[in-house]
Amino acid sequence: MSRDWVTFDCYGTLADWLGGMRGALERHVGADEAERLLHAYHDLEAEVEAQRPAPAYREVLTETLRRAAERERIALPPGAERTLVEHWPELPIFDDVGPALGALRDAGWSLAILSNCDDDLLASTLERMPVPFDLTVTAEQVGSYKPDPGHWRAFAERTDGDRGRWVHAAQSWFHDIVTAAELGLPSVWVDRLGSGEDPARATVRIEDLRGLPDAVERASAPA
Repeated sequence: MSRDWVTFDCYGTLADWLGGMRGALERHVGADEAERLLHAYHDLEAEVEAQRPAPAYREVLTETLRRAAERERIALPPGAERTLVEHWPELPIFDDVGPALGALRDAGWSLAILSNCDDDLLASTLERMPVPFDLTVTAEQVGSYKPDPGHWRAFAERTDGDRGRWVHAAQSWFHDIVTAAELGLPSVWVDRLGSGEDPARATVRIEDLRGLPDAVERASAPA
């Protein structure tokens, strides 16, 4: 029998990368400066990722932070531009992940991650996940970064002939939800940040993972 799949973005959806990155930055600068660096980082990351050939994600983390500090005129201590890489294994997992993913598994869904990350950085996060995943696709493997559709294409190829229903769940409207809509893929938008983006691009919108199992069933239902 074909397997039903839910694919996930990891960081922002399952792992609290904003909280973890903020904590890493506050080791070197004050809370206000860390917040400014975070905002600048997210403004600049896609620009660094767009380079060809695509750089490794640990290089993206380092170079984007360097540019963010330069833009904000915040002096980082020597070597501190690598702090996001060094503290990546400490990114916390959201409390609602275990119950939600466990319920999906109990309902028969297979689970995969499509991540803008290096294999080893993702592995450091997966070690702390409360539920195992059946398949992972990373930027390192496909040579591109979302919102480019390379992750989805790779997943489709790897599960061809062994795939029934497929729903994508993610927090990032820019990296995930827009591309899923363009691919005609049902999606659950986990809008943890209340971003204000267009909810019509997603099949179902929720604010955290507590309603995920029901949202996945609704998203996968025939139109």
